[in-house]
Amino acid sequence: MSSQATGLPAGWEVRHSNSKNLPYYFNPSTKESKWEPPADTDSETLKHYMGQYHTANLGRDGAPNPTALDGKIRCAHLLVKHRDSRRPSSWREANITRSKDEAMEIIRAHEQRIKTGAASLGDVATTESDCSSARKRGDLGFFGKGDMQKEFEEASFALKPSEISNVVQTASGLHLIERLE
Repeated sequence: MSSQATGLPAGWEVRHSNSKNLPYYFNPSTKESKWEPPADTDSETLKHYMGQYHTANLGRDGAPNPTALDGKIRCAHLLVKHRDSRRPSSWREANITRSKDEAMEIIRAHEQRIKTGAASLGDVATTESDCSSARKRGDLGFFGKGDMQKEFEEASFALKPSEISNVVQTASGLHLIERLE
């Protein structure tokens, strides 16, 4: 999509954040990303573009449009990263140094609390998840096949609503996944 069609300055594009389920603005040449439109954006053109391409899952009332969600599910997760994760840093720790075995001990303790009913996955994710979705109780929003890492997708789609997975390992780290819808 050309910059003129979006109203963004040259070099900028609209991307979609899977963790927040929101659009954001990215400049591939400078690697800069921001939630707010960059300076010199043509607001009217951007508003038209966003209305056309980034509200497909919402109806007129702002609620999810069931026909746009065909084949999609909604999950929350708790992520515990380790030093071998593909990006060993998070909002909680700038440099994650724990081993994969230490991460497994941590997530198994969380799993025990969640599966015995001592805490909900959302409660634990809010303070303990290494994913920025922690701010939304681990909620990743709706996603379809091909949107997530293979192991995460397979575990998520195998769950029924309100079920919680066993520990799932991906390149990002160790996850507990709760299917919400």
